[in-house]
Amino acid sequence: MRTIPSELRTRYEQEGWWTSDTLGDLLSRSLAPARDRDFRVHSDVRPWSGTVGEVELVARRLAAGLRARGVGPGDVIAFQLPNWMEAAATFWASAFLGAAIVPIVHFYGRKELAHIFETARPSVFITAERFGRMTYEPDVCADIPVVGVVGRDFEQLLADEPMTGTLSIDPAAPALIAFTSGTTSAPKAVVHSHQTLGCEARQLSERNVRDRSIQLTAAPVGHFIGMVGAFLIPVLHGKPIHLADAWDPKRALALMKNDGLAIGGGPPYFVTSLLEHPDFTPEHLRGVQYFGLGGSAVPLAVTRRLADLGITAFRAYGSTEHPSISGSLFDAPEFERLATDGRPMPGVEIRLAEDGEILSRGPDLCVGYLDESLTAKVFDAEGWYHTGDIGVLHPDGHLTITDRKSDIIIRGGENISALEVEELLLGMPEVAEAVVVAVPDNRFGEQVGAVLRLRSGHPMPSMAGVQQHFEAAGIARQKWPERLFEVAEYPRTASGKVQKHLLRAAIADASL
Repeated sequence: MRTIPSELRTRYEQEGWWTSDTLGDLLSRSLAPARDRDFRVHSDVRPWSGTVGEVELVARRLAAGLRARGVGPGDVIAFQLPNWMEAAATFWASAFLGAAIVPIVHFYGRKELAHIFETARPSVFITAERFGRMTYEPDVCADIPVVGVVGRDFEQLLADEPMTGTLSIDPAAPALIAFTSGTTSAPKAVVHSHQTLGCEARQLSERNVRDRSIQLTAAPVGHFIGMVGAFLIPVLHGKPIHLADAWDPKRALALMKNDGLAIGGGPPYFVTSLLEHPDFTPEHLRGVQYFGLGGSAVPLAVTRRLADLGITAFRAYGSTEHPSISGSLFDAPEFERLATDGRPMPGVEIRLAEDGEILSRGPDLCVGYLDESLTAKVFDAEGWYHTGDIGVLHPDGHLTITDRKSDIIIRGGENISALEVEELLLGMPEVAEAVVVAVPDNRFGEQVGAVLRLRSGHPMPSMAGVQQHFEAAGIARQKWPERLFEVAEYPRTASGKVQKHLLRAAIADASL
């Protein structure tokens, strides 16, 4: 794990950002008064309706069943599920047991799963038999001792008598291992402790304490922010929980109108797809009065459009490693909310390196990666996280992201490693070199753009051919290239490094 200076530990504890609570403690205390609240899953595949207390009972029966199978503090529990009741039960059960949870986005394929299992070594894996393009494949998880498949044998893991209380574990121990794409070719294993994850949940809850709306969570719970927004924040608020296992603007608009639900944040695509849907009416504006934008590039044109409709839009900046670096409050000045990424969150410090890279540290910053070499590369001895993003700090304290130093594309809130896509493209016989960059997109924020230099005598591959190649490799569809460009040669530095910023600029002005 990374070096955390003793003075920072002392400060975080004295300020109450780090407490002696584990996630299990936090949930047990907060679930008790919320047990009669509604818990609903809006789904064509596996709808569910009940109460928070009923889901807690399933979680405690699962915890007891797993405990009987030898699972306890320090073990690792992985789940790959859509936004279903069983995902909440698995997450809460893991917290009660003092185990570390590994959420996996439901569209990851064999390649990503194999890497995650090899890296995290889970004792338990909970999944679904089928959902969309996801299909349960027993051979991928053959080495995991306990496997439960929702809709087939998940119920067999549930004990007759629920587990009471929580099992004791050091709050500095791992509570979450989240896999996210970045500069490496395979997803990185980000580790959060009970202290860092608890701080993040409490911080977001406190910032939204005046929000009385009932939120519909459609962001995948396999993602950090979807998981926190579905399984932690509503519990801390004592609110009903409403999940959607697929983003369907038509259904979301109907739920906003008929059930009084709200959509309060996410990548720009969530809100723009609502506004552009033929069912949208001015009446629906009540369900998007306040909208926090993050998880993807946020064009000023989008925030300006929301403001012109009377929607109070605000931006936030963070990552799986450091979830809440900066953000604006809903009552901040309009320029700050629409055109910047806000001010440092409570307890967070920001500074810029000489090249403009953003460095951050704070009580919600992760404790490192499972890959020690990556931890050493990204975190320094003073506790600063080198984000890989370039920004400007304005005199009054707010931050604006201006560029990206790291090779990632953020498509609809999903991080995509440029290196991973490049390596796959190089496996095509036509391709001599491949460079992958982010291409601006009004719908998803960014698309995957592949700039190819071809082997002599070979034609440019078709988009269909590229898609077939990626499908055969078992890679999640969200990572497939969506734009193809051909170059005779790349712009390079004197040392031969490709200048990706020039490629992005050429794509933006249509000169490529």
